[in-house]
Amino acid sequence: MTTPHSAQIDHLVVAARTLDEGVAWCEATLGVVPGRGGEHALFGTHNRLLRLSCAQAPRAYLEIIAVNPQATPTRPAPLKRWFDLDDPALRARLAQHGPQLVHWVASVPDIAAATRQLTALGIQRGPAIAASRPTPSGLLQWRISVRDDGQRLFGGALPTLIQWGNAHPADTMPASGLTLQSLTLSHPDAPGLQQALDAIGLNPRTVAPGPAALTALLDTPLGPRTLTSAI
Repeated sequence: MTTPHSAQIDHLVVAARTLDEGVAWCEATLGVVPGRGGEHALFGTHNRLLRLSCAQAPRAYLEIIAVNPQATPTRPAPLKRWFDLDDPALRARLAQHGPQLVHWVASVPDIAAATRQLTALGIQRGPAIAASRPTPSGLLQWRISVRDDGQRLFGGALPTLIQWGNAHPADTMPASGLTLQSLTLSHPDAPGLQQALDAIGLNPRTVAPGPAALTALLDTPLGPRTLTSAI
């Protein structure tokens, strides 16, 4: 059984060209209106959130995120935004195909220890940086692994790592009617990705050989839906 003190899925990341496009996609695809999110001054992004029912991860949620055109990142250039949101290829995909699942984030009890485990495998997941955003319930604070170049690694299949402070955003989220049934991963270097997941305690987690992709199966008010990063 997983607990808040074990490594587990924290949230799925759906990127959108604009947040309005992400909201419209969510209503049309999942049959629900995303809940309140906030702004991330460090990266110049903003989001909307939905809680996910998930037996293996009781605090799981879905994040719809986009670059905030009204904000300039406080993270100084040439450092990039998280989740490859500055990557021209990803931006072109979002413009052509619309919002899509691009990444996932795993919560860990000790982010410094987890990043050391990855470094020992030759994987530079990025430093654990402090981030925060205000909410009506108070300030959310966390540490998150973000590379200077903003890359997701393994085509998005290797999660970004997060360690929350005293509060978690899912604690105040209402039920959304969405259930995460499964999250599957694939990558040409499936053994290498599996080794990395094992090192940070994300077990059991099966990785299949194939193109870099992650696929989430959701139960929604509109019926089963499959979200994938594959184009």
